[in-house]
Amino acid sequence: MIDDLPFRLPDLEPGWVWLVGAGPGDPGLVSLLGFQALRQADVVVYDALVDPRVIALAAKTARLEFAGKRGGRPSPTQPDISARLIRYARERKRVLRLKGGDPFVFGRGGEEALALVAARIPFRVVPGITSGIGGLAYAGIPVTHRDTNHVVTFITGHGVTGDVPDELDWRALASGSPVLVFYMATKHLGRIADHLIAAGRSADDAAAVVSRAATERQVVVETTLGRAAADVAAAQVEPPALVVIGPVVRLRAGLDWLGALAGRVLDPDPLRVNASSAGNPFA
Repeated sequence: MIDDLPFRLPDLEPGWVWLVGAGPGDPGLVSLLGFQALRQADVVVYDALVDPRVIALAAKTARLEFAGKRGGRPSPTQPDISARLIRYARERKRVLRLKGGDPFVFGRGGEEALALVAARIPFRVVPGITSGIGGLAYAGIPVTHRDTNHVVTFITGHGVTGDVPDELDWRALASGSPVLVFYMATKHLGRIADHLIAAGRSADDAAAVVSRAATERQVVVETTLGRAAADVAAAQVEPPALVVIGPVVRLRAGLDWLGALAGRVLDPDPLRVNASSAGNPFA
């Protein structure tokens, strides 16, 4: 176990806050430092996207506090969460702020860290596997592949107001990045698709929506950009969900390793069906 490692992990000290990424779901993806924090924390302040199996790794003596934000439901504000972390640290508690994915990838970890700096609270950042990479890997979709793309863009599907971010350059996204990965985008998927198609992206571009990635409830809908919103509605896909657009989606036919465990026969050459356009992600 962790006590038998050939190196020593740092301890979560009293009065410190560790901002830890829990990864996309599977508790096996929690880092060693994250597991160390879960074992040592006096208080665990966790998000809605943290899998219950990860929270169950916390010490039996730890105080568990939910601080998740879910659309349309009463939720703690970001200043309230930051103030809570500061208060516990000043009480000399060992504080774990546990966030789904990675704290610094659409996780507002930077805001919390800056609040700790302003309050002169010592902290450590423990990166996690962001769902846009790890969650898609569990769906059998790589974000890059030598035969399809050398660029990938990660985008939030909603801004501070909850709407599609105003500052997005849709023409640049449509033409500049073969693979687009949207976080928290299912609510506005129809509008996002319309923006991209109007900016020049093909409605036939391969797309997939991955719901509850890397958990026991993972669902994957393979579709196209033009049909994505309707197909997601028909499948009654639940958030949280990722949306990936681009030629890497076709690789799922050969790389759906979870499907293979359940008996799916994988295609060793998933790009051959579109061999004429494999080199052109916008074809």
